[in-house]
Amino acid sequence: MELKHLTGFVAVAEELHFGRAAERLHIAQSPLSQQIKLLERDLGVKLFDRTTRTVRLTPAGQALVEPARRLLADATAVRRTVRAAHLGEVGRVTVGFAGASSYSALPLFTRAVTSQLPGIELVLEGQTYTGEALRRLTDGSLDVGFVALPVRRGITARVVRMERLVLALPDSHPLAAYAEVPVRELAGEPIITFPLSRESAVREAMVQACHDAGFAPHIAQEAPDSYNMLALVGAGVGVAVVVESARNIHLEHVVFRPLAGDDVPVLPIALGWRTGNASAALHAVLRVAEEVLPTPGDAPDPEV
Repeated sequence: MELKHLTGFVAVAEELHFGRAAERLHIAQSPLSQQIKLLERDLGVKLFDRTTRTVRLTPAGQALVEPARRLLADATAVRRTVRAAHLGEVGRVTVGFAGASSYSALPLFTRAVTSQLPGIELVLEGQTYTGEALRRLTDGSLDVGFVALPVRRGITARVVRMERLVLALPDSHPLAAYAEVPVRELAGEPIITFPLSRESAVREAMVQACHDAGFAPHIAQEAPDSYNMLALVGAGVGVAVVVESARNIHLEHVVFRPLAGDDVPVLPIALGWRTGNASAALHAVLRVAEEVLPTPGDAPDPEV
């Protein structure tokens, strides 16, 4: 029994037509018929009832279809694994992420890596905000992370998303009637944001925007992640300045409004990794990331 015999068998079993199966496999019909005969001889059973008009699976043929598909799938996986080992595309890559922006990008990223690089295990570590991510990239305990700019010396970054800040507020809040909310309207409002200890770029941008508008923000409560923050907004605890990707988190009684003004911060979100990290697995992951998370045309240069 050879893999090409099983490939021919599965093609005929799915097409129930030798001519179409041969065309699908890009071979002549005669070699395909010979493959089926050799497989039947090896198994000692008849796999197809064939007339001039019809092709039907015998009970033995029906029993072989699923095992044959599994064997072919396993063979494909073996080829991928061996090729990945040859190219260095095996191992573990630790990914740090936090916040709504990475929540939006992460599924695209992880699905693509899992599909294209089966020899690589992604270890996902949530609530890894920019400050912590940069420290861990530097000390080598993290391979790649979603970070905001600027990055520190020794870290290489590529921008994957540009995030405008928006306001999340209860649907019953007076500011919900605004089409856009000037930052100055947040003066005195209870604001929910990420913990200071997490060194969140979103929190820093919110505080800076408030200071630029002439007031210090009244931080009423801190939340560990975007979902909890928006849950508190929906509960009427306060309002929150978040990235636009947070709109993808759907919670009752929470609405989003743009912040007014041309000077509203836009955060470049980047993938960052330690400069000089020679891991073949990491660089394979970065190649896939560049395909599914291309750099936006309006992104700044991370080196500037």
